[in-house]
Amino acid sequence: MLAFAKRNILLYFRDKSTVFFSLLAVIILVALYVLFLGDMTAKQLPDFPTKKALLMSWFIAGMLAVTSMTTTLASFGILVEDRANKTYMDFYSSPIPRAKLVGGYIISALVVGFIMCLSTLIASNLFLVVSGEAMLSFGKMIAAAGLVVLAVLASASMVLLLVSFFKTSNAFAAASTVIGTLLGFLAGIYIPIGSLPDYLQTIVKLFPVSHSAALFRQVLMETPLMSSFANAPAEMKEAFLFDMGVFYKMNGEKMSTLFSVFYLVATTLVFFVLSLLVLKRKNK
Repeated sequence: MLAFAKRNILLYFRDKSTVFFSLLAVIILVALYVLFLGDMTAKQLPDFPTKKALLMSWFIAGMLAVTSMTTTLASFGILVEDRANKTYMDFYSSPIPRAKLVGGYIISALVVGFIMCLSTLIASNLFLVVSGEAMLSFGKMIAAAGLVVLAVLASASMVLLLVSFFKTSNAFAAASTVIGTLLGFLAGIYIPIGSLPDYLQTIVKLFPVSHSAALFRQVLMETPLMSSFANAPAEMKEAFLFDMGVFYKMNGEKMSTLFSVFYLVATTLVFFVLSLLVLKRKNK
């Protein structure tokens, strides 16, 4: 199983176009943020200390959540390609149990997602330094790395269920494009959740990647938040946290950090079970 996972990981990193397109949504987000999203979001907020650092941390958090899904999605594309090219028939004729083959696809997607998200986190930290902002502390990096594991697990479980229904590379590519486009909205990057109508806010709150983004924001924005709202009324800080998707409200009640963690854990378990049931049925 590990040897098969290694094969999938090597296929992913050897194909430069696959790596590029797995990061395309993130590259577009960065370009849009630099060109106008950053200024547009900043203009909607009152002036306060360290606003630039706060918004950059907010954006990086959303970018990490998006990366966790786009990279695992691209990695699972190898499964779709093997199915489309009938390569899996060669694997099935080997003495390797089918369960181990599926496990190899899952392990490779998790490894790819973790490597790419961790690379994005490190690159973002370097970008903060180049921009003249304080880099993340070692403790924050460790906490963010832990959240990367959770975000990748949740994203991979959802993606696995999705790709289990695809039989052709063209269908998978079309779905990947749509998903990459929607992620910026669902993670609350293009438009902060506080600017959305209530029914769209509800959709965003139900989407697991949004909870990954919220958890990343709570970690990465903690220090600049303390500086920005040190002398501000508590009501102003609370409004900012909810409007920018650092925390969410459901039925007027604040969702705790622990709730978001459990939500992602539950998502991982439910979607992995559903995915394995679908794959088992298809392999019969």
